[in-house]
Parts: sequence; C-alpha cells; structure tokens
Amino acid sequence: MRIEREVKLDFKDVLIRPKRSTLTSRSEVNLNREFTFPHSKTKWKGIPIVASNMDGVGTLGMAKALSKQRIMTALHKFHTDDDYQKINKDFAFVTFGIREPDEARLRSLVKKKQTPKFICIDVANGYTQRFVDFVKLARNLAPDSVIMAGNVVTGEMTEQLILSGADIVKVGIGPGSVCITRTVTGVGYPQLSAVIECADAAHGLGGLVCSDGGCVTSGDVAKAFGAGADFVMLGSMMAGHTESDMPIIEKDGKKFIEFYGSSSSYAMDKHSGGKANYRASEGKVTHMPYKGDVASTVEEILGGVRSTCTYVGARRLKDLSKCTTFLRVTQQVNTSLNAYEA
Repeated sequence: MRIEREVKLDFKDVLIRPKRSTLTSRSEVNLNREFTFPHSKTKWKGIPIVASNMDGVGTLGMAKALSKQRIMTALHKFHTDDDYQKINKDFAFVTFGIREPDEARLRSLVKKKQTPKFICIDVANGYTQRFVDFVKLARNLAPDSVIMAGNVVTGEMTEQLILSGADIVKVGIGPGSVCITRTVTGVGYPQLSAVIECADAAHGLGGLVCSDGGCVTSGDVAKAFGAGADFVMLGSMMAGHTESDMPIIEKDGKKFIEFYGSSSSYAMDKHSGGKANYRASEGKVTHMPYKGDVASTVEEILGGVRSTCTYVGARRLKDLSKCTTFLRVTQQVNTSLNAYEA
C-alpha cells in the first residue's frame, strides 16, 4: 500500500490567471491546429475538438454537422462499415474495442482496402497487456492510419502506448458526467493533473494527448487546452442535440434526450444482450434537456475558448498552454501525510 501526498487537481480546482494582452478582439484568435502525427505521418488541420464515441454523441448526424466546422467526431462502435463511407473521413474516427470481433472487423476493412484514416481504440481500462498488444496489432495492420488509444491517466502508460504505435493517447478515467467508475471501483485520477502529466510524457516522445471527460463548460475546455491537451473530447456537452439521433422525450411540456454511459447496464443490455455476471455497471442513465442543433452549442464553446485566449494573450490555440498560469482556488488539503509503502 502507498499514499501519495502530492495534490492532484480537477478542472474545478483552478482558474486561469489573466495576463496583459495585445489582442483587441476575439476574432483575432486562430483555433485551428496543424498536426503531423508521429507514426502515420499524416497531416491534419482543423479545430482539435472531438465528439465522444458514445451513443447519442458519436453519430453520423454529428459527424456530418461537425465536419463542416472542421471538428472531429469519434463514431460509436455500433455503426456499420457502410456508414463510414457516408461521411467526411478527414474528420471521423472509427472506434474499435479489443475483442476478437474488433480485430476481425479491422482486418476485414484492411483487406477490402477501406482502412480508416482515423482509428480510435477505446477501452475503460487502458492498463492491460491485452490493450497494449491490440494497439501494436492495429499499428501493424494500419501503418498509415492515425491511431488514438485510451484511456489512461499516468505518464508511464502514456509513453507505453506511444511506443506501441498510438499517435494520440486518450486521457481520463472516471471524470465523465455519466461515468461512475470512481464510485464503483474507487479508481480514478483528477483530470487536470492527468492531462498535465500525460501531455508532458507524450510530448517528450513526439506524441499527442486527448483529454477525455470532465468538461461541462467552455471554460473547462479552455483549461484542458491550457493544461497541454492537443485534442479535447466532449461527451455531455455534445449530447442532447438533434444530431444525437435519439428519440426526443416530452415530459411536463419540456423536451429531453436520453444520455447514458457506455459502461452502463442500459448500454450493455442494448448492445451486448445484458451485463456479464462478472462485471459491475460503471455508467448511469440520465435525461439531457433537448438543445436543438449542435451548431449553436459549438459556437458557444468556441467563443468561450477564444475569450480565454484573449484574456491571456494567446493569438493561436497552439499558444494557450504557453500562456496559461493556473491559480489554485480550492481549499488546501492536509499535506502532513507521509507516503506509506507496504
């Protein structure tokens, strides 16, 4: 047993300190980024926000809407291969798990010369050897594809995944609004600190990170970029829209859309025929107020991030992390604990 006494922080624990700026308008801020991915060597330009690979978020409708603004979507796992042919492939990840059907599907796409340009390998626990081996397999099968893999929250595992073939490491365990992993398992890591530490590890190897989970406001998105995230994945902020492709529920004169975690019992009943008896549900179901078309939400998010950049003098999103100083705003914890090992 070991206790670490170093303080770890979530987005709510900090604010970004304003600095003198020569910017005169939000319109001067450039939110586009250009990347050359380390393994695939693919070049990409766009706004590095990714709609999450969740039911109700990573949909075809979402991909079509967001690609118009040069924003990415990670399609959820339950689309067909034919669905992928209907969207702009430059702004969509195809999501895989690490089970045998996922491997068979990837091999089939490669054989048919339909290898996805962007691949997302998504599991709740990115610390298993099986996961690392699948990342290596995917890199061998699809050497020219951009591979994003996760989720992890520590520097050493970030390095392992990059060395195994991932271009982007997805960072986050338990911070999502419909994820209850921290409650059910006691496992997790405060998201801001996870992003800072994983970004430092990834950038040292020329890799990239995607902050996944914990953002509920545009200010949180800005904090994730300020912490060093190259991409930010959004779930609940992108849910509840027309493009969610989910039924609209009317209750007491108000409209709602169902939103649930990928590891919830509801999701496992819907897609896997039920929850295996050796598993616990690590997600929950909620009803999200209907928000209309996603374009208005995206406008608010991007406007908020531009405002952040003007407060700290960052003309480009790329510069935001260099211009960011975080102020601790939560109460200091007792740091008198010693670190114990047994």
